[in-house]
Amino acid sequence: MLPIHENLQGRVAVVTGGSGVLCSEMCRELARHGVKVAVLNRTAAKGEEVAEEIRSNGGTAIALAADVLNKASLEKVRDEIINEYGRVDILINGAGGNHPDAITAPETFGEDVEGKTFFDLDEKGFSQVFATNFTGSFLATQVFAKNMLEQESPVIINISSMSAYSPMTKVPAYSAAKASINNFTMWMAVHFGETGLRVNAIAPGFFLTKQNKDLLTNPDGSLTKRSHKIMSHTPMRRFGKPEDLLGTLLWLTDESCSGFVSGVTVPVDGGFMAYSGV
Repeated sequence: MLPIHENLQGRVAVVTGGSGVLCSEMCRELARHGVKVAVLNRTAAKGEEVAEEIRSNGGTAIALAADVLNKASLEKVRDEIINEYGRVDILINGAGGNHPDAITAPETFGEDVEGKTFFDLDEKGFSQVFATNFTGSFLATQVFAKNMLEQESPVIINISSMSAYSPMTKVPAYSAAKASINNFTMWMAVHFGETGLRVNAIAPGFFLTKQNKDLLTNPDGSLTKRSHKIMSHTPMRRFGKPEDLLGTLLWLTDESCSGFVSGVTVPVDGGFMAYSGV
């Protein structure tokens, strides 16, 4: 168990996509350090499960329904959060994911695999995946950052991916969006630098989540061919666990640890990005 960061006591965190495998763990950990957490999801019921768990362990949390692609929806929940907690100090842009309409069946064109090729991808599905991963982070930042600028040590953490550095096959929209997240993180760090608002990102390596389960495991639970490729390129030879992200999360949110860190994307990847494959 990680040491308690007393600096975080009493602060307020908004986490979009807060019921996801990785972000729900972040919500629970922040609450353990005395942070009041607002869990945002498209459906409040999913977030309520996380919020209730936090409350049952003595923490403070609320769950609210919000669509990160609908600015009015975000503004509504922002007002509810301000009314409930009075402030926002931390924003984690965790909403994202993929969709079958934006995934190719073959890894490379001409590969003898049945299913959608690049030319079969649906423009609407492609745009939706890009928007959910990138535009949602832009809109959430627009809505919440104005209040955050009134706080002493505000911080935004975006969620990137290994695919931002070297695009994964099959998922062009997701890869393009995560590359944009890295760039946007740097842009915002510069834009808000003199205000004291720090903006960073975490780039998880390969973690088993609901979104990628079908890509990485077979129906019987065994690893797919794609997973074996991942393992062969991950020096630590395992998938990440949600708790592997928490030390980096706390480091980036606590200004006593990272007060001069802004505009960086931190890989938490078991060495994946460092390995050339040779």
